Amino acid sequence: MTDMQPKTDRELFAFLDGLGISHSTKEHAPVFTVAESVSLRDEIPGGHTKNLFVKDKKDNYFLMTVEEHATVDLKTVHGIIGAASRVSFGKPEKLMEYLGVIPGAVTAFGVINDTAGKVKIIVDADLMAFDTINCHPLRNDATTSIGAKDLLRFIEATGHEPLVLKVTA
Repeated sequence: MTDMQPKTDRELFAFLDGLGISHSTKEHAPVFTVAESVSLRDEIPGGHTKNLFVKDKKDNYFLMTVEEHATVDLKTVHGIIGAASRVSFGKPEKLMEYLGVIPGAVTAFGVINDTAGKVKIIVDADLMAFDTINCHPLRNDATTSIGAKDLLRFIEATGHEPLVLKVTA
């Protein structure tokens, strides 16, 4: 991303529209954790996401998008995602630099800002069981619903290869 400004939710929606991808967005109070967002479940059906921005010792970055209640074993997931070593959480500065979002607003949609392809995106196979997947639209005071297959199409359109892998316990 370097000196470019991160894309806005409006630019994200225009990108989705340009791909002919149906999406809907619900505004709500800012949520920073899965626990804070649970109250929205009755209003927004589908699979809700948790996103883990991690790196290995060789500074390879990964974004894992999983179902909100799923557990990821950070001690072993490196073998599944192709990391060079065990992974640890990426720093907020790199999160902003590569995905254009702050902690609490991490989303699969962030790859729209990773024009240099620095981040490998992994979508958990269990999440793909949902017809609709819900993600923050680059900010944490709204939730955007999109079809599961359309999410993969969006990721591909950003120049990333979405890896659908079983990364959860």
